[in-house]
Amino acid sequence: MKLTLTTEGLLDPRKLSAWSAERRRAIHAAVAKGMTSGGREVREAARAQMRSAFEVRRASFVSSMQTKLFDRKPERLPALWVGSRIPWLGIHTQGGTVSGNLLIPLLPGRIGPKRFKAVIDGLMRSGNAFFVEKDGRVLLMAENLQENAAQLARFKRAERQRSGVKRLQRGQEIAIAVLVRRVDLKRRFDLAAGVRGALPKLAAAIRHELDRL
Repeated sequence: MKLTLTTEGLLDPRKLSAWSAERRRAIHAAVAKGMTSGGREVREAARAQMRSAFEVRRASFVSSMQTKLFDRKPERLPALWVGSRIPWLGIHTQGGTVSGNLLIPLLPGRIGPKRFKAVIDGLMRSGNAFFVEKDGRVLLMAENLQENAAQLARFKRAERQRSGVKRLQRGQEIAIAVLVRRVDLKRRFDLAAGVRGALPKLAAAIRHELDRL
């Protein structure tokens, strides 16, 4: 996704090329400085959009949204990159389909991917993981065994809530996850809207630096 500020007046490439090399360097530096200061407003607007779109549990998730200035090419005006290094965030900006053999944890709340993988790995190593087909769904199950107490703690609570019992029997089968072939994700994170809302402040910061030339 690319958003562009309209380059009129001093920043019009046709007019910019008419300046001396020294003047162009000064303009380039001023734009870069304005983007650096105004970019903070853009970053905070994008982070606010993240807080609105997601149920944020960790501050590191929001702080992953950053801005970066690209200004190493003197023949081109600087550019401001806005984004996150979280790989799965992009699909939430436009929606899409994830295909493959996907395990969806059967929990009322969220579990992180690393933690969920550790649970599955622990159950697989102990041989306490198996699939059953029930009501047209393929479920990953595990037995309520003491050796897997750490991995099963959250899933045992979820099973008690589903079944309405206070205590699970030793060896009782517990549903861990459902196996699906595809997941359709709706668009939920409008990054462009957040960035566009901050563009006037970014333009003002650039103009402030240009006015000082």
